[in-house]
Amino acid sequence: MQFDPPLVPGTLIRRYNRFLVDVKLDTGETITGSCPNTGSMLGLKEPGLRVWLSEKDSPTRKYRHTLELVEVDEGDGEGPATVGVNTGHPNKLVEEAIRGGKIASLKGYGELRREQKYGQNSRIDILLEDARKGRCYVEVKNVHLRRKRGLAEFPDSVTSRGAKHLGELADMVAEGHRAVMMFLIQRSDVKSLSLARDIDPAYGDAFDAAIARGVEPMAYRCDVTPGGIAVVRKVPVKG
Repeated sequence: MQFDPPLVPGTLIRRYNRFLVDVKLDTGETITGSCPNTGSMLGLKEPGLRVWLSEKDSPTRKYRHTLELVEVDEGDGEGPATVGVNTGHPNKLVEEAIRGGKIASLKGYGELRREQKYGQNSRIDILLEDARKGRCYVEVKNVHLRRKRGLAEFPDSVTSRGAKHLGELADMVAEGHRAVMMFLIQRSDVKSLSLARDIDPAYGDAFDAAIARGVEPMAYRCDVTPGGIAVVRKVPVKG
């Protein structure tokens, strides 16, 4: 996924009301933009961080700018990392990766559809279907939290909705289908993924129950630059 037109760089002044950010652009202009991330953004919302925003001039938009990337330095000698924070991108990124054959275990399905109804008033992010292979339900979660060197974690805040999705995926397995919990990591400075059980113990319990019922956990990390974001590598899920 490429950013076109190019992103606008600046410095974060503050993130507030969960949905808004104030940013001083490199041009010197101070703007208010939308924040497409309802999570806690732990470690990614401190004033002074380098950020990049997309810009779209439309009469239907209240704010022209949208926060896309945040640069952070964890202070462990690895240098700064660019992190994607827009939770609207992971489904598209995973779809591109599947269609491009980058996810080996999800190859060979004849049809891919997005946002299909299933479960209890839910929509699956990606539904794969094939006459021979059957159905595969793929739920995608955005990951950007890193508290330990090389380790991505999910979630960064309590997510009862995420726990509900795990149960619905397990129900699809019980009906004879395949189900995948896909963690899409929008940062490249990690080598594995683990659950942040201290942040949301209930999600950890729901994850354990879903895996025991046959849901397949997968995690892929991205290369993230101001030019674009691409799914590049599978990493182990430590649970």
